[in-house]
Amino acid sequence: MTKRGMDWLSAAADDPDKCRARWEDDLRSPQTFSTGRHFDVVVIDQRIGVETFDQLQRWVMPTGAVIVDTRAKQVGFFLASGSRDRFERALAREAADGTMPAYKYLELGSCVVVPGPMPLASDRYQWLNPPGRLAEAFPLRVIALAVLLVASARLVERVDRYGERYPTAEAAIAEEAAEAHADAG
Repeated sequence: MTKRGMDWLSAAADDPDKCRARWEDDLRSPQTFSTGRHFDVVVIDQRIGVETFDQLQRWVMPTGAVIVDTRAKQVGFFLASGSRDRFERALAREAADGTMPAYKYLELGSCVVVPGPMPLASDRYQWLNPPGRLAEAFPLRVIALAVLLVASARLVERVDRYGERYPTAEAAIAEEAAEAHADAG
């Protein structure tokens, strides 16, 4: 995490001085932050969240800070505070066919545990993308997250169906051989 990101994040703490002092002692130390004042967080299942993050990176879309809780198997995407309406409208447009992924929207009155600035790979809380600067209101970030969240949920669902249909490589090969035999005959 950059010094700029660390400064922004500690300034968002309920007690910035206490936060900075704690991180001076231990850069790995996770802390609980109130959401809604400086940022909101969209929390989703880890499989869908990691795929969403990967797609955002591949398409060079604005991402913002992203955390993962490896024990709870959840990913959190930071958005500018007050983004809920825009996010939910974009999500509803994308999921018009009824494929609405499960998520939690953390805003004013909620809290989130964030990793320390320098977590180790074995720590429960990790940064997929640490903050570099404040989570300014950037409409494209909200829309990109909603669009790729729905697309990622569909992709993970399709992969799961494929795994049910073909529990082993042999099952996939056997079905392919049977179809080829039927086509030839």
